[in-house]
Amino acid sequence: MAPSATLTGSHLANGDIPVVKQAIVSQVEVANGDVDASDLDQPAASTFTRYKNPSLYVTPEHSVYLAESSIPKPSASEVLIHVRATGICGSDLHLWHRGAIGPLIVDHSHILGHEASGVVLEVGSAVTHLKPGDRIAIEPQVPCQTCFLCTSGKYNLCEKVTFSGVCHGGTIRRFLTHEARYCHKMPDSMTFAQGALLEPLSVILHAIRQCKGSIGIGQPALVCGAGPIGLIALAAARASGAWPLVITDVDESRLEFAKQFVPGCQTYHVQTSESPLQASEEIRLLFGCAGGRDVNKGIPDINEYYAPSTVLECTGIESSVVTAAYTCRRAGVVMVVGVGRSVMNNLPFMHLSLAEIQLKFINRYNDTWPAGINALANSQVLNLDSLVTHRFPLEQAVEALELSADRTKRSIKVQIVDDQDIQV
Repeated sequence: MAPSATLTGSHLANGDIPVVKQAIVSQVEVANGDVDASDLDQPAASTFTRYKNPSLYVTPEHSVYLAESSIPKPSASEVLIHVRATGICGSDLHLWHRGAIGPLIVDHSHILGHEASGVVLEVGSAVTHLKPGDRIAIEPQVPCQTCFLCTSGKYNLCEKVTFSGVCHGGTIRRFLTHEARYCHKMPDSMTFAQGALLEPLSVILHAIRQCKGSIGIGQPALVCGAGPIGLIALAAARASGAWPLVITDVDESRLEFAKQFVPGCQTYHVQTSESPLQASEEIRLLFGCAGGRDVNKGIPDINEYYAPSTVLECTGIESSVVTAAYTCRRAGVVMVVGVGRSVMNNLPFMHLSLAEIQLKFINRYNDTWPAGINALANSQVLNLDSLVTHRFPLEQAVEALELSADRTKRSIKVQIVDDQDIQV
């Protein structure tokens, strides 16, 4: 914790402080090694304390290590969960390597992870819709539920929200408690791996909803970035009926994967030597545009109608956002799904204005898990299984994080799984 913070039992329960006396594996020196859990106010004991609770921590010094955390008792509105699968997200790597995502700063050691599914072990006294043994997917955000944003249905924008794994106790551990309201029952046919994919899918479902009619049957769409989010965007756009589809990336191997993942899509290999405007002209040709336009002189493309009406920008890289702006059809939508920099100075605002292109953004998601569960429950609608290229047991969580960060390993989605037999 930060030097000025007060350590309490709630910090233990949230996974902010490891129970260092029970550390089981240490890749580096435990940052808070001078903290003794016996000196703190302890949370209520769980009936599952006979089991260990290995947890993956990140420190302000950019280290990661595996140590035990306490097993809390759920409050009246919470459930205790055995986490069976957690996916590693790019944000986990950002918190590890950079120590921050925008204003969210790693100022104390905490557990990583937010893409998770598992089994309910114990329910709080006020929980009526879940019971022990239920298989659930975890929506990792817990808003205040009382502010004007929450009461108007935009709870993803709540300024008091706590979010698993982002400077708050995350899901890469065996046991955690979570608000029951944000635990979604999965059908028996859905695997835990699929349940853990619902979080990144939710990002894209929210993005597509916010495009409000620009993406649909027979409408051309472009996806920028063939990482996990971009590939999910490609599959979801196809499920929405968008066609033709083009996806871009600087990594040819990712583009080859995309062609297998969504057969029939076209790919564009971005060259770092070309300008965003040059790249946009080449990409537009793939959609059937005629070429020959000059945005600086106001010379139009006679086949402007064939340009993508929606661009899902999934890289967060400034040059790619600019390419998206120049590629989009006039009166279309550029949806920026991920933002990689706090400030971008080179966006072509005059072009966006004259073409009435809407530049839109999202922040997480709201009310997307039910739709995501419905979509993944039928593989003919959406099948994301092949995105999971690597799986590691919980005890090898550090190795999983390291592999995910190593671009030479060519992973797409790495998941950490726990098959420990827990008796409910």
